[in-house]
Amino acid sequence: MEGKLIIFSAPSGAGKTTIIHRLLKSGLPLEFSVSACTRERREGETDGLDYYFISIKNFKKKIRNNEFVEWEEVYTGHFYGTLKSEIRRIWDVNKSVVFDVDVKGGLNLKKQFGNNALAIFVMPPSIEALEQRLRNRGADSESEIRNRLKKAKKELGFAKDFDLVLINDDLEKAVKEAIETVSGFLET
Repeated sequence: MEGKLIIFSAPSGAGKTTIIHRLLKSGLPLEFSVSACTRERREGETDGLDYYFISIKNFKKKIRNNEFVEWEEVYTGHFYGTLKSEIRRIWDVNKSVVFDVDVKGGLNLKKQFGNNALAIFVMPPSIEALEQRLRNRGADSESEIRNRLKKAKKELGFAKDFDLVLINDDLEKAVKEAIETVSGFLET
C-alpha cells in the first residue's frame, strides 16, 4: 500500500513539534515518523520514541545500504534521516505518516512522493520571536543558538516551495489550521 505523508518543516524553535503533537491527538489516522539521528540524546528524550539515536558509523553504514528515504548532515557531525522501514511500518497499519524534518529533508520528501505528500512550512512570526523561543527553551548554548538563527534565516527563503506556509503567531489558530488542512488532504 502506498499511503500519504504529511511533512512539517520549520526553523528550529518555530513551534512545529508542538503543532505536530496536537495534530497527532486530533483523532486523524496519523502516526509520527521517528527520525534517526547522530546527535546526543537530550534530557527527557527516549530512543525509538523521539529519535532513533545511532552512531555516525552506523548512520553512514545505513546510507551505504540505501536504508534512508532522505538524510542530511544538518549540522557538522549531526546527521538526521528517515528510514524506509519507518514509512513502511506506518503504512502497514493504514495510517498516514507525519514528519518533523528540516527544510531540505522536507523538500526532498515532497519531491519523491509528489501528490501523496502535503508539505507544511511552519513560519515563526519574526526572527526576534524565534530567537526568544530558542533562548526560553534553554536547551542550547549561545553558539548553538547563533548557528540555529543563521540557519533559520536561510531556511525562511524556502517557505515558498512548500504547499502551505503556516504562520505560528497564535498557537491555537495554527493548530486549528493544521488540523483542517491535513483533514482535507487525507480526504482527497
